[in-house]
Amino acid sequence: MRKNIVAGNWKMHKNQKETIALLEEIIAKKPQTSTEIVVAPTFVNLAKAVEITNGTGITVAAQNMHQAEGGAFTGEIAAGMLTDIGIKNVILGHSERRAYFHETDALLANKVDTALKHEMRTIFCFGEELKNRQNNTHFNIVEFQLRDALFHLKKEDWQYIVLAYEPVWAIGTGETASPEQAQEMHQFIRELIAKVYGNAVAENVSILYGGSVKSDNAKEIFSKPDVDGGLIGGAALKADDFLAIVNGF
Repeated sequence: MRKNIVAGNWKMHKNQKETIALLEEIIAKKPQTSTEIVVAPTFVNLAKAVEITNGTGITVAAQNMHQAEGGAFTGEIAAGMLTDIGIKNVILGHSERRAYFHETDALLANKVDTALKHEMRTIFCFGEELKNRQNNTHFNIVEFQLRDALFHLKKEDWQYIVLAYEPVWAIGTGETASPEQAQEMHQFIRELIAKVYGNAVAENVSILYGGSVKSDNAKEIFSKPDVDGGLIGGAALKADDFLAIVNGF
């Protein structure tokens, strides 16, 4: 049975003092809920975040990782380094990684494989740009991204996959896909997975929506049958805003 998840991607925000303060506030105000709460601070604050959230039920994720096990890759972080400090979740394929760091679906397929070798759960991001939506190729783009990066996986690998559909035109722009648009795409994604892997895999994978989710629209978006939560950006940087979204279920 798939679970509801609200994940906060903190991006390149919050020094250690600010990270501690935000986590402590989230923990203090955390509601009693079956929704999984995930936070993704910067690399330098991951170990402290694991320490602070221990025993709270809050999951800590990395925002990225390298596909190699180690080597001469200056500035990069390996999966084994993350698991060594207690990180078992990683966000891969975020639109900013694709746009600014030129990450391709082929590269992301390698990263997903590495995460699986370490039994790390991947929150895999994908989604179309505005031009794709305008020329009505958004379904094709999403299908290609999923096929090229994930459809080489075995059925059993999907227990480690969470999908995060993020229409690029709705990230940090204030624009949001309507709840109906989000449901339409999430239903398409689930049906696509069912065609390739069968209904059991499709019905068990959580599909999050990422695109300017806020406290005032979360409840309506989350009410759709194929939307299992959200990948939250800016609104995850304030405890009250973030937890209001968690309460959208």
